[in-house]
Amino acid sequence: MIGQIIGGLIVGVIARLIMPGKEVFPDGIIGWVLTALLGIVGAVIGGFIARSLWAGENYTAGWIMSILGAIVVLFIVRLLFGTKNTAA
Repeated sequence: MIGQIIGGLIVGVIARLIMPGKEVFPDGIIGWVLTALLGIVGAVIGGFIARSLWAGENYTAGWIMSILGAIVVLFIVRLLFGTKNTAA
């Protein structure tokens, strides 16, 4: 469980660094928790995509598919909630 949270945090941070812009996550610990959740959900989605396209039933998402899944989740979050306007 702790490993999944730490892995999700790493994947979420990498996805947030890859995509330009700033999402509407709050500052502080809540932002870090949301980033970890983003990474965990991204790993699940990445594994689902891989299993759907080429991998077997017992496939666990690798780092690249986890990051790609997190980027998809981050893209959807930005579509739904927008981004922070840093020019204000």
